[in-house]
Amino acid sequence: MRNILLKGWRPALVLLFLFIIWEMVVKLAEIPAWLLPPPTEIIEEAMTGWSLFSVHLQSTIQLSLLGFVIGSSIGLITAIILHLIPIIRESIYPLLILSQNIPIIVLAPLLVIWFGFGLMPKLIVITLVCFFPITVAALDGFRQTPNELKHYMMMAGANRGQLFWKLELPYSLPAVFSGLKISATYSVMGAVISEWLGAKNGVGVYMTLASSSFRTDRVFVAILFIMIVSLILFAIILLIERILVRWKAKEENKK
Repeated sequence: MRNILLKGWRPALVLLFLFIIWEMVVKLAEIPAWLLPPPTEIIEEAMTGWSLFSVHLQSTIQLSLLGFVIGSSIGLITAIILHLIPIIRESIYPLLILSQNIPIIVLAPLLVIWFGFGLMPKLIVITLVCFFPITVAALDGFRQTPNELKHYMMMAGANRGQLFWKLELPYSLPAVFSGLKISATYSVMGAVISEWLGAKNGVGVYMTLASSSFRTDRVFVAILFIMIVSLILFAIILLIERILVRWKAKEENKK
């Protein structure tokens, strides 16, 4: 984690450079603020309008975390079932791939018709975007377990359950955490999309109101905090991974 923090100044420096160019181009070209506001105005709006925006941000964070937990749990359980029961994997796995080809923005109105404007359709949207990366990553992790280790445990008398829980599952943790990091960022995006279905609070609602009133600075404030929340979730999962999968971190440090 310390190495990541030490290397973080490079992307931060690039981002600062891009903001400076953005500011200069907007000022020199005299681009109207409603079309493309400069970074200074976006930061000013974030500070002055924080009391209003914070309510929406809190709602989105809560929805993202709840949907992420549900989607991650379903994704991991699905991967375990598909791995342990090959017949189900051969029958269901192609359907899981097809489910990801359905545009969420098209499916969303149907969810409202079926489940109303409550919490259920929003959680379904987030679950749909979260569970698949974890399922695929976990299945790949299970398959990457070295065969020699499997043979050794089988020679020692391990049954199928012991082989999975004591070897395949621990060995797949790096892959599972890779899926979790992807799903964590998707969960925020899924929460914002789900709030477009109809909600009282949320960043999605805030963006819709800002767009309809041509408050482009507020739209960029929402985008900025969506990225910040996604990065924070990513960093938290990365930290947990470093703690739980220490043997993997030691291998990377040796390299």
